[in-house]
Amino acid sequence: MALSRSMRWNGNHSSVTTFILLGLSDEEQLQLILFPIFLAVYLVTVTWNLILILLIRMDSHLHTPMYFFLSFLSFIDITLSSSISPRMLADFLKDIKTIAFLDCTIQGFVSAWMGIAECCLLAVMAIDRYVAIGRPLQYSVIMSPGLCGRLVTGVYATAFFNSLAQTISCFNLYYCGPNIIKHFFCDLPEIILLSCSNSFISETVLLLAAIFLVFGSFLVILLSYSFIVVSILKMSSGKASSKAFNTCASHLAAVTLFFSTALSVYMRPDSTKVTSKDKVLSVFYTILIPMLNPLIYSLRNKEIKDAIKRTISIKILMSGRIIIAHRIL
Repeated sequence: MALSRSMRWNGNHSSVTTFILLGLSDEEQLQLILFPIFLAVYLVTVTWNLILILLIRMDSHLHTPMYFFLSFLSFIDITLSSSISPRMLADFLKDIKTIAFLDCTIQGFVSAWMGIAECCLLAVMAIDRYVAIGRPLQYSVIMSPGLCGRLVTGVYATAFFNSLAQTISCFNLYYCGPNIIKHFFCDLPEIILLSCSNSFISETVLLLAAIFLVFGSFLVILLSYSFIVVSILKMSSGKASSKAFNTCASHLAAVTLFFSTALSVYMRPDSTKVTSKDKVLSVFYTILIPMLNPLIYSLRNKEIKDAIKRTISIKILMSGRIIIAHRIL
């Protein structure tokens, strides 16, 4: 019945109008257990990232290139998680996890856009850390507000047009038969496998994006950290070396988590077959990492902690003044 409802007959052929997502698991009891867990993860993701964005915008001490980029990373994490989590949560409560063709197109586009944007932005942040450590005297001149704005615009625009090209090439194919996506979201490589037409161009577009943007960003990060290590080794003071390394620790942790999972899923030889392991890794970079990023950047970051204390102190002071003013009146 699900298959017949998801087809529209046109002469001797049929075109898919809806897809069926297999989800993380087909066990009903396990899905009911996973629902509150992933709901909590999503709420924490949105809350923490919003707090971090507002904190960076409100506290003048955090108006530096590093935190400027971090605020946009938080926005990417919110958008990426929101493009997948609400649908996945709703699917936990369904027997048949159907998604309309247009909805699948939008989800595939947004998730690809934000995923590529995160790759590129992490590379930009690595370059920023190199300039801060390797060229400290010229840092404020090189990483000017204008350049930072252009870099972020370039990241979003590059990711947008690349994702648009991937999505158009993918959903412009003819889908006539199988409509079951062996995943918990509309992952473009998985959708292409269902096509009844020649998918060479679509697969080439995805491959080029993986090589130039994902793997290219990873190489930029490796080069940046190679230069950072050289710069740290040249420092005569052990305290200065330790401080320089600590400024990179959070970013290095975020990079390791994101690329270790993303590359293991999309850059392996047999990446066309989705296994249970692939689903778990996909959960990491689409659901868990957006939650972990603000925690990684906040827990061991003295500047973030100081900004939180200042914000709380200001709120308490303002509340006290309001109470005093009411009493006087």
